Amino acid sequence: MKIILVIAIFLFLQGMGINNLCAQTINATEIVRKADEKYNGEKSSYSELSMTIIRPTWQRSIDFKSWTLGRDFALTLITSPPKEAGQTFLKRGSEMWSWNPSISRLIKLPPSMMSQGWMGSDYTNDDILKESSVVNDYKHELVGEEIVGGRLCHKIKMTAKENAAIVWGKQFRWIDKKDFLILKVELYDEDGYLVRTETASDIKIMDNRLIPSKIEMVPAEEPENKTILLIREVKYNIAVEEQFFSQQNMKRVH
Repeated sequence: MKIILVIAIFLFLQGMGINNLCAQTINATEIVRKADEKYNGEKSSYSELSMTIIRPTWQRSIDFKSWTLGRDFALTLITSPPKEAGQTFLKRGSEMWSWNPSISRLIKLPPSMMSQGWMGSDYTNDDILKESSVVNDYKHELVGEEIVGGRLCHKIKMTAKENAAIVWGKQFRWIDKKDFLILKVELYDEDGYLVRTETASDIKIMDNRLIPSKIEMVPAEEPENKTILLIREVKYNIAVEEQFFSQQNMKRVH
């Protein structure tokens, strides 16, 4: 009986250790961090993208390039259509600017413009310039598991921190348990109303990592509208310096 009791205690303690290890391994903040770094790059990135804005009576496409360095620097260049080609958007720290070559005008974007639609799409300026941080500006809670796109995902609730300057008051993210792919996102305003839903698909290997190459965004109040983002090319952890993200370079980057 003593031997059986010792074995039972050992197995119980071993089970507790495994459970504690699982609890440490499945940390909501770390899951969000890994997924964010996988998609955006750990240090820096370069990408070429196409965005199609779809409305009930019309649609149009925009092609653009984007460079990032950490969370503080981002530069976006529109390459088509010709009428808007050459427009750039810059983020340096907390300052954001836009340059329009057709009128030779440099405009500083106030924080209040971060929630406005970028180029008439369902994306916000904050989405494109990555002003807010999904890791640092939110509290994270693991609330369950669900299958999205045939993959078992962590479901994570993200609640905005009290003093964070962000667009979304709350988010839910579905992140693939195996490859840390962000497959679905629901974005809510500060009053708790669902504003839009994003779903990711067409998973491909790009620059030696597996990522979704298509993101479809649908606004909750206008489900007949949508914006589709296609990643054409992406390179991670490129050699780029802070000096690249300057007002001077906004006018000459190509």
